[in-house]
Amino acid sequence: VTLVLLLSVFSLAAGGKLLVVPVDGSRWLSMREVLDSLKQKGHEIVVVAPEINLHIKPTKNFVMKMYPVPFTQEELDGNFQAFSQDVFEEGSFLERIVRIYQRSKITSAMFLSTCTHLLYNKELVRYLEESKFDVVFTDPMLPCGQILAEHLSVPSVFFLQQMPCGLEFEATQCPNPPSYVPRVFTDLTDHMNFLQRVKNLLFEIPHYFLCDFFFQPYAKLASEFLQRDVTVPDLLSQASIWLMRLDFALDYPRPLMPNIIVIEGVNCAHKKLTQ
Repeated sequence: VTLVLLLSVFSLAAGGKLLVVPVDGSRWLSMREVLDSLKQKGHEIVVVAPEINLHIKPTKNFVMKMYPVPFTQEELDGNFQAFSQDVFEEGSFLERIVRIYQRSKITSAMFLSTCTHLLYNKELVRYLEESKFDVVFTDPMLPCGQILAEHLSVPSVFFLQQMPCGLEFEATQCPNPPSYVPRVFTDLTDHMNFLQRVKNLLFEIPHYFLCDFFFQPYAKLASEFLQRDVTVPDLLSQASIWLMRLDFALDYPRPLMPNIIVIEGVNCAHKKLTQ
């Protein structure tokens, strides 16, 4: 009787069942490191990903559920290569914003199409509904995973480094003063004089237009799929835990909220470097 009771307790203490909705690219490489560790601890992991992708490949550690998307591997690879060149190319602030905006239109259309084809894949969504997951583990850079979490009524855990336009601040109601937290592309530090603070505030303005362009279609998609009016900050605010890949040896100090946990050092896969 004692042995049966012990085995029952051990079975209850066994790992949970995770639904993983990743974002492709380097974000997936970092997330995969965490998932490998979770698998070793006994968790059952199901990864949902498009058939056409950069790095999300089948592995014995996870159950992979792939779904079709309306673009080719060549189109995806070419767009990501061009986007990387645009981001790192030199130029004035205005030139960089315009260049990234133009490239983002193409990239965001691919991302939105990927999310739409996931949510409206009836067979796959039915499988997810019947699987009874304990948690959705996702990167909120694309809110598709959180839309699924809302549909399945499952708590969510976010894994990310940062969000465009500081949406992680808005979603968690975290302070984000422009007099203290440097904005992207400003080359400022967390010690600014008055004119630098003005510059930091001005650099914030274009982000609202870029984010409205990028995330508004997801708000529309989520509202249609969940059959209620929602915004992207509303969706993101429902996350239970934010695992932030920050390292304050590299990142400037910034405010944190109680459900934001800093996990330094989890950045892409470990590889040996050549001389």
